[in-house]
Amino acid sequence: RFKMAEEKGPELLFGSGTAAAESGAADGDDVRAPEEECKADFTPVVQLEEQKVVTGEEDEEVLFEMRAKLFRFDKDEKEWKERGTGDVRILKHKESTKIRLLMRRDKTLKICMNHYVNAHVQLQENVGSDRSWVWNAIDYADGERDEAVLAIRFANTENAK
Repeated sequence: RFKMAEEKGPELLFGSGTAAAESGAADGDDVRAPEEECKADFTPVVQLEEQKVVTGEEDEEVLFEMRAKLFRFDKDEKEWKERGTGDVRILKHKESTKIRLLMRRDKTLKICMNHYVNAHVQLQENVGSDRSWVWNAIDYADGERDEAVLAIRFANTENAK
């Protein structure tokens, strides 16, 4: 058990104040030795080979790229839910010339928007903000077909135009 000495107070127990002087620390007894450089050598247990990552974007040309925040309208709760922040890109396939919107989240690079742009997609300015746009799309970000109302917000008005 740990008990506090009543007559000497908490200073002696925690090494501060005048108690350090009473215990002889003022005589130079608590001078620390300089730290030494660690020279330990650690070798990996498993050797990993570098892997080639296939993103599906190798055959596409980047037409537009800018940082933005993506939102998706939740019909059940009737509110906008944040989908992610990252670089939104307009990509054009080199062979089929199809154009798609792709957005990956920062850090994780997980896809949060992935859909083709066609004549049916109508981009509209958001009523409440001059730096955001709203549209309906059939999104495949989660790997499944999903009819969604999406909104994207840019950092400023100039980027949104």
